[in-house]
Amino acid sequence: MILVTGGAGFIGANFVLDWIASTGEPVLNLDALTYAGNLESLKSVAGDARHVFVKGDIGDRALLDRLLAEHRPRAVIHFAAESHVDRSIHGPGAFIKTNIEGTYTLLEAVRAHWSSLAGDAKAAFRFHHVSTDEVYGSLGPGDPAFTETHTYEPNSPYSASKAASDHLVRAWHHTYGLPVLTTNCSNNYGPYHFPEKLIPLMIVNALAGKPLPVYGDGMQVRDWLYVKDHAAAIRAVLAQGRPGETYNVGGWNERPNIEIVRSICALLDEMRPDAAGSYTRLITHVTDRPGHDRRYAIDARKIERELGWRPAETFETGIRKTVRWYLDNADWVQHVQSGSYRDWVATNYSARTAA
Repeated sequence: MILVTGGAGFIGANFVLDWIASTGEPVLNLDALTYAGNLESLKSVAGDARHVFVKGDIGDRALLDRLLAEHRPRAVIHFAAESHVDRSIHGPGAFIKTNIEGTYTLLEAVRAHWSSLAGDAKAAFRFHHVSTDEVYGSLGPGDPAFTETHTYEPNSPYSASKAASDHLVRAWHHTYGLPVLTTNCSNNYGPYHFPEKLIPLMIVNALAGKPLPVYGDGMQVRDWLYVKDHAAAIRAVLAQGRPGETYNVGGWNERPNIEIVRSICALLDEMRPDAAGSYTRLITHVTDRPGHDRRYAIDARKIERELGWRPAETFETGIRKTVRWYLDNADWVQHVQSGSYRDWVATNYSARTAA
């Protein structure tokens, strides 16, 4: 069995579904079910003996100790995190509590569990920390992409909290010998993505005939990684990665935000045409967010060279699958757009003036 934290969130849920389908190995899934955690994303494994769900917080040391002693997982994959930059600007405290303090508590519980193991079980144990490319800061237009040795320069409360968690994981390896693995991924997209992030927000707003808010000039560049490719990368790192190493995971798909939005509009024009005209009419440039990083780019050659992983999806194939998924899963979208979600959208976008 493996223990997954945050396995009801976007990336975590996709990983859990992929893991069970690909390996058949049972998963102990610990998630606090905050606004971004959704058991509907795991409906296909409801009642499956290979999926054991526990509602709980990574900051609850007593719960962690009990779960580790009872289930004795061979590995821990740590997804649980607050992850939205805009939310971190409005309320950084939750990011410090979960991403830093929560990771510390988890590391200490895992260290105690690992120390209790012996022989082959201890040697084979792994703690896999899932992080982000945002810890590296912002790149200029002509700068080389982020490698694993790039200097950390986080610019938002979110990325600073993730950078701190990365450093804690590294320290627990070098100080205590805990066999850790870290992956820093680029922007994920795909099924079950909570519609506060760019791609799902554009899809659901377009279908509702609402404005498609694009920050500033829309020329912020990101590397886009299909979430199922990310799940495959984590499996590869867990199976073959060297303890103490970091692996950057990217999609080799650098694109400016405005191009992403136009691609979504074009696919919706094809798949769900609107009698009022092209969805591009809804694009609305709004005031940029504070400290918005201009460009991220991942150099993913290390994981390809050492572990043989490379993304299977191009952006064109991945975004088409993503738009189709949202069209085919309107009930899931409707259920996650609760009153609290609508309140958040109003908080973040209502004060933004047209740019």
